[in-house]
Amino acid sequence: MSEKKKKLTTASGIPYAKHEDSMTVGPRGPVLLQDYVLHEKMAHFNRERIPERVVHAKGTGAFGVFRVTHDISRYTRAKLFSKVGNECPVFVRFSTVGGEKGSADTERDPRGFAMKFYTEEGNWDLVGNNTPVFFIKDPKKFSDFIHTQKRNPKTNLKDAAMFWDFLSLNPESMHQVMILFSDRGTPYSYRNMNGYGSHTFSMINDSDERIWVKFHVKTRQGIKNFTGPEAEEMKGKDPDWAQGDLVKAIEKGDYPKWTMNIQVMTQGQAKKFKWNPFDLTKVWPHSDFPLVEVGEMELNKIPENYFRDVEQAAFAPSHVVDGIGYSFDKMLQGRLLSYPDAHRYRLGANYEQIPVNRPLNKVNNYERDAFMRVDDNGGGNPNYFPNSFDNIEPDHKYKEPPMKLESDIADWYDRNENDDDHYTQPGILFEKVMTDSERKNTINNFVGHMKGIAGPRREEIIKRQLGHFYKTSKMLGDAVSEGLGVKM
Repeated sequence: MSEKKKKLTTASGIPYAKHEDSMTVGPRGPVLLQDYVLHEKMAHFNRERIPERVVHAKGTGAFGVFRVTHDISRYTRAKLFSKVGNECPVFVRFSTVGGEKGSADTERDPRGFAMKFYTEEGNWDLVGNNTPVFFIKDPKKFSDFIHTQKRNPKTNLKDAAMFWDFLSLNPESMHQVMILFSDRGTPYSYRNMNGYGSHTFSMINDSDERIWVKFHVKTRQGIKNFTGPEAEEMKGKDPDWAQGDLVKAIEKGDYPKWTMNIQVMTQGQAKKFKWNPFDLTKVWPHSDFPLVEVGEMELNKIPENYFRDVEQAAFAPSHVVDGIGYSFDKMLQGRLLSYPDAHRYRLGANYEQIPVNRPLNKVNNYERDAFMRVDDNGGGNPNYFPNSFDNIEPDHKYKEPPMKLESDIADWYDRNENDDDHYTQPGILFEKVMTDSERKNTINNFVGHMKGIAGPRREEIIKRQLGHFYKTSKMLGDAVSEGLGVKM
């Protein structure tokens, strides 16, 4: 028995007959203004492209499930972690950071790793990268930094001079730069890389005790990277390599998996830590703060419609559930505001009503109206609080304990204690963590990219960056200096 055919309709649900032929005066005459279907099709087509993400424009995503495998209830009262075996649906979006939507998947670039956990107490967004650190530590620098990773405003070309000019003037970037120009800067696929919350967050338990945490999501597929030349070759062969890799793996049932871990730091340990524990350019050594296993994540479903779920997915580190909180991380504090603001600009004030962003539990609030309101808009209920007509009330059990501040003086601080140590950790990474082949590839990647620096300030920029390399590792400084043919 054949399936009953569906009628072709306008967006208003009105059936119509002519989808391919415009109404004209005679077979060769002009098109009539009254052909509404023509105008609806063209008007909608003109608006199919919503504003591109300023960063993380190129990406892919998948649905899956997160399972709790280890008990961490001593650290957090979050219901998700209240019992081993608890599960919740997830949506994960992977992306490059600096490139436009049509850029290649294998560009040398950090990779976004954004996770949305649909928990029983609302959506928890863990929005990070495939690196545990970042280039800068203060959000005031973010827009300037991103501008240097995009296109020159005069030539509209990628510009190595402005790229290295900014980085060399911000030595705090050295740790992330070291990772970016290693083979970790060109992952083989999204399945073969780790994810990190990167920022310092907090957890709060049933006794209102707060500890500091970092999230690590480790791939079970094994780390695999392209070398620089391999990544360049793949850009020409298949610019959508990572997108295709994820789709093909899931569609054939080879579901990628990751293990979630946390690092835990007490308030007392934070005061004694060698570096500022809220500095996004630093890591917490695993020898001092070992990984604690939490759970596992599996991705097992590709969205039926890319635009609906991937392009309209909106993540914000401000979306945390009870039992998980913020910290004094400056970059995190800046993102709490900027991410939701970006979504309201790109998707509209009601972006959280889009299905991929919608929580599983019922939403009760007094927000009304604005573009694309698609629920009942509160019906006839009051749009103010307090009122005498509904039964919505705050639940004080969700109140967080106070955060103790270490100062009562507000000022514009350019650094905190030990914040000017930009070289120890990247030096350890280069000299003690990397293998000989990884060091060689990193040096070649630095030399190859820095040879692209042009313009009247070329030598100044190169020597300034070489100075940071020498402070990081004499071996690194000597090798890059020799490769560039520049004497220090």
